[in-house]
Amino acid sequence: MLWDLFVTFLCVGFVSFGGGYAMIPVIEREVTSRGWMSTQEFTDAIAVAGMSPGPIGTNSAVFVGYHTAGMAGAVSAALGMVVPSLVIVVVVAMFFYKVHKNVWVQSAFYGLRPIVTGLVFYGAIRFARSNHIIADISMETVVAVVLFLAALYALMFVRLHPVYVIALSGLVGIAIYG
Repeated sequence: MLWDLFVTFLCVGFVSFGGGYAMIPVIEREVTSRGWMSTQEFTDAIAVAGMSPGPIGTNSAVFVGYHTAGMAGAVSAALGMVVPSLVIVVVVAMFFYKVHKNVWVQSAFYGLRPIVTGLVFYGAIRFARSNHIIADISMETVVAVVLFLAALYALMFVRLHPVYVIALSGLVGIAIYG
């Protein structure tokens, strides 16, 4: 089991581009297809991983590993997630400076940007659907969309610190749903 966790997250770490949020759909597919967690359990783990300090990809690997095989599983999954980044950063740092002005390299990075954005958006939609936020149009869905838009507005235009947005969103949630 520990080896499976390590290899799975090693592969996720090597094939995922765009950071932790772009990795979420890949991790979800691997975790649920192996029966390590249900979609709901994974969604709950992502919610906690997102609120925890540190990168969400590594945090989610730790939660999956711990859920699957305890502390040893958490360490195994975390190492599997971190090793690819370490190897890639070292290799890229050795060669990137020499080729960063290359037209093909710049074009590849420009090509990856919309895909990464799409993966993040896909992860957000899957997360929202698995929590029944956008499954059906209901009053709760309308409230969730309004809260989302208000939080987005506060972050982008009012430039409110994310900690305040999270705290205010929690208080509004308590007021509305509590």
